[in-house]
Parts: sequence; structure tokens; C-alpha cells
Amino acid sequence: MTWINRYATLGPAFTAEVLPTPVPSPYWVAQNPSFLKACGLPDAWLDNAEALAVFSGNGLWEGMTPRASVYSGHQFGHWAGQLGDGRALSLGEFATPQGTFEIQLKGAGPTPFSRMGDGRAVLRSSIREYQPRQTPYSNWPIS
Repeated sequence: MTWINRYATLGPAFTAEVLPTPVPSPYWVAQNPSFLKACGLPDAWLDNAEALAVFSGNGLWEGMTPRASVYSGHQFGHWAGQLGDGRALSLGEFATPQGTFEIQLKGAGPTPFSRMGDGRAVLRSSIREYQPRQTPYSNWPIS
């Protein structure tokens, strides 16, 4: 894969480089074979230890530049000023036959925007937040 790191070009006012915090004994909870097909990858691509290491935060592929984004907005009904990805890391984007896709980890550990939290996420919250953008692939099944 050729990684595109557009977030990294924005500079420190917009993102911070953060390495994921490794987890002990990772295992797959779900995989998305339709996504693999759209990327032109073989069905068994996720069945290797290297893929599990990367998608659990225990490793990176060459060219990945993990970044947490800073942003601002409302929180709990009030303007909160500066916020940021307290537990999400963008690993980068890569080009596929279907367009450019971003790979992001949720609950990958603390970032400069974690506000004293540990940067982790329970599985329930992460599944609830998994909502593909409205694209031709929005109805992909998760197996």
C-alpha cells in the first residue's frame, strides 16, 4: 500500500503525531470482507499476524504516520473551545481502485487531547461509533 499522510502536512496547530499504545493478546472481534474487496485485497489478507498487530495498535506499516486531530466545537450544550481526538488516531490514507480510504484506530491510547483520560474505549462504544460515511459501501456487512 502507498500511504498518503495529508493530516501530517497540516502541521502541529492541527494534528499531533502519537504512537498507538500496544495492547496485550489482541484478537479479531469483527472483519469486513466487503471492504477488503473494495480495496483490491485478498479475502485472507487480515488473517496474518502483521495485520492484527497494526489494527490493534501493536505495530505500524512503513509509511503510516499516526496522527490525532485537534478541533473545536460544542460539548454538553456549550462552546468548549479547543477539543481533539482523545482516543482516535488516523494511521493515514491509502489509494484503492474505489478511491482514497482513511484507516483510523479508536481507543488507541492517550493523545495530547485526552483531557487526563487513558485514551481507551470499551468495545460497546466503538461499535456504536462505527458508521461508514454515506458512500456506495455504507451498507457493508460486518462479520
